[in-house]
Amino acid sequence: MSMRTLPIVLLSLGGEMLYILDQRLEAQNTSRDNSEKEKATGLWSEQDRHRVMNDIVGTMFSKAFMDELLKPQPMYSHRTMKVVLTRLAHVSIMRLNPVSMEKLYELMIMAFKYQVFLCPRPKDLLLITYNHIDAIREFVKGTPAVVNNVDETHRRIIEIYSAMTAGEFQLLRQTLLTFLQDTHVRVAMFLKNLIQNPNGRFALSASGPMPHGVDLPGTIRIFDTKGRKVRQRHFPSGGSYSVPNKEGSFGLHGDRVLRLGMNMYTVNLAEEPSKSPSVNTDNLTPNLLAKEELNLLARLMGNVEIENVSAGESGFQINLFGARQEDETGAAGGAEDSPGVISIQALQDEYSATQLSQIARLFAEQEATTENVNSSKGDNLLAMMDEL
Repeated sequence: MSMRTLPIVLLSLGGEMLYILDQRLEAQNTSRDNSEKEKATGLWSEQDRHRVMNDIVGTMFSKAFMDELLKPQPMYSHRTMKVVLTRLAHVSIMRLNPVSMEKLYELMIMAFKYQVFLCPRPKDLLLITYNHIDAIREFVKGTPAVVNNVDETHRRIIEIYSAMTAGEFQLLRQTLLTFLQDTHVRVAMFLKNLIQNPNGRFALSASGPMPHGVDLPGTIRIFDTKGRKVRQRHFPSGGSYSVPNKEGSFGLHGDRVLRLGMNMYTVNLAEEPSKSPSVNTDNLTPNLLAKEELNLLARLMGNVEIENVSAGESGFQINLFGARQEDETGAAGGAEDSPGVISIQALQDEYSATQLSQIARLFAEQEATTENVNSSKGDNLLAMMDEL
């Protein structure tokens, strides 16, 4: 297991979270001024949106938080990672209910998994992270103090990861794949682009961009005993490949070439398996298929709560399936832990309930020895966030 995986994962997932939150807050913004009417009705102004971005990014890239994050340490579990990201999302005036946060985490993790799967070589995982950092820097460009924190963190990451060997990057990639291997959440945008199967697994194409400096498949070279090439043969490789003209920049600024890690809710990144990564992003059109996922998240979020806003309409809701609901039907209603929600556990029958209870007890016995370790891995980061 690589001890340098956590910063890559947390920064990339944090970037994906900011992509989604920025889109939803901008969609709910109906006015450019912060009027008294907006405060009374709970509408989000442009000032509120910038405040949320600055608060989250400022906490994520604070020196104390990054000092703890950049220490060599094992990878967190999904549960701990979700708790850390929930704390980050709630450092500002925004509040998400558990169902909304669960859906948000699923969208983040599946987008990042797709990026890791399409990454041409292990070292290019850094370019994915740098694309996220570049986008985060753009979100807070109007706040110089926060931008300076982002730049300082970026310099530290360059210093740490530039000394890693190819073997260490391969170990980092294997650690990432282990962390992501059991996540198979179906995402409507991926399903419609035919890059995800109905069972939630990605349908990866045999074609696509090659790493920089690598020869295209389809050539056999034959050498003699002295190492001299004597003949060369070609065979149909069965795929369509492309090679970028240059390598992506691993510096503080520059052309990353690789587009993985950019905001897939504003540009069409779902077509990447068959295209060169060196496409000019200025001519890209918005990806309309991403709107469905964001609309579903909006229905789960409802009107995102602000601390000074009074409660909404009175009444009650019936939640038949608890907090965890299947997202493909689009019928999740954003149930919250409030007195106005009636929860009904819909078990099939008494026999099924007994069987499930027995299985749960078996799992509980096996996990008892590891639960304390997994739950305490992120205690230092969480305690650090409470102090910020």
